[in-house]
Amino acid sequence: MLELVNRMPPQNITITPTEQLRTVSYSLPWPEFPLLNLLRYGENSPRVYWETSKQTASFAGFGVAAMLTAHGDDRFESIRQQAAELFGRVTRLNADTPAVTGPRLFGGFAFQPEQPASPLWSAFPAARFILPQIQITRLGRQTWLTINRCITSEAERQEMIRQLPLELSELRTSLRSYRPQPPASPQIPRSSNVMSQETWHRLVAEAATRVRHSELDKVVLARARQLQFDRPIDPADALERLAGRYPDTYRFLFEPIPGHAFFGATPELLAEVEGATLRTVAMAGSIRRGADPAEDDALGQRLLDTPKERIEHALVVEAIQENLAPLVSDLHVPATPTLCKLSNIQHLQTKIQGRLAGNPGILPVVKVLHPTPAVGGRPRQLALDIINRVEPTERGWYAAPVGWIDYRGNGMFAVAIRSAVSVGSESMLFAGAGIVADSEPEREWRETELKFRPLAEALGGDAANGRA
Repeated sequence: MLELVNRMPPQNITITPTEQLRTVSYSLPWPEFPLLNLLRYGENSPRVYWETSKQTASFAGFGVAAMLTAHGDDRFESIRQQAAELFGRVTRLNADTPAVTGPRLFGGFAFQPEQPASPLWSAFPAARFILPQIQITRLGRQTWLTINRCITSEAERQEMIRQLPLELSELRTSLRSYRPQPPASPQIPRSSNVMSQETWHRLVAEAATRVRHSELDKVVLARARQLQFDRPIDPADALERLAGRYPDTYRFLFEPIPGHAFFGATPELLAEVEGATLRTVAMAGSIRRGADPAEDDALGQRLLDTPKERIEHALVVEAIQENLAPLVSDLHVPATPTLCKLSNIQHLQTKIQGRLAGNPGILPVVKVLHPTPAVGGRPRQLALDIINRVEPTERGWYAAPVGWIDYRGNGMFAVAIRSAVSVGSESMLFAGAGIVADSEPEREWRETELKFRPLAEALGGDAANGRA
């Protein structure tokens, strides 16, 4: 079934200017094919996926044409340079196709610049991106297939061109006849909280006291929940359930090694760059949804009117403005937030737009924004020091930037909240809460319970929500 991919050996590379590696990319219109079915088709290969109702283009891919990796404090700049070198040697065999169908890197960064040490995060270094060998792009009602291959000689390029008709015919036949198994019912896992409720209450109380009596304005504390299943986890099934309940989120999968997956459905856009146009969203402050429209509206208004929530939100807006100032020539920031309503929770959000000075691309923007006070705190370094000291579980890629970069340097990244990491039959879920001066430990516990729910239900139903 994967003969085409097996003929394309993966390139696990770090690009240097002296290498003569070239990227050859070919795109063509393709019969409609569900993106999640492509993930299932490529289940024995590395896989990537990005989909949201907030944009017209969605993507899925498998196989590895090239893999970029970086470590340490310069990871954002290292990936930017490697991507620029890789894409600077792109040959699009049919450049008249829409630019959105061209070669694209998918991946992300760890929350901290160090390599996560936990075995669960063994496939997820400080930064990793994949150029898939096979990519499907859904653009409105159109579907496109893109084949990417990295080559080192003109002879390889000619051989690829010669083999393309046969390979495309084989792939078309294979996909046409492919019938995925129906998604399995959610498994009933063994579930355990990594941090006890008593410990959480103590940490929140101590953090709130520190906010009241020091220069700390806010710190985001995170909890983790471990799930153990009787059979291997299939992220595609979980993503299908998430799409049904949370269509307005950014749903993603990054699986650099088969069986080692990071996936989720996050409501929070970190940044989108298209040429000089920049979009970002400040999101902080949460409350549950109501049982009926009247209660829901009342809860939303309470969120808008609560000083604690508005202060927490304002800290995020101010930090985004400050951090973007060196990169932008213009920035429009609404004076008041609006509500972002999801299936089980609603948030305060402020949609921010601007113009970049020059053409830096997406990664310099990601670098200055991460981590926002919505997932770290303020002042940034002080909050990170507290997180490193008190949280018992490594965040890995949780609450970090995940997304894509295209061959023009444009891209879109979300903040990887409402996410899970899985290896085989084990998964770890994460949820965080922003702690300010008047935070109440029990209320923050309930908020994190709400934030666990999307992934917990997608993987294991009610039993994964701490009721196993």
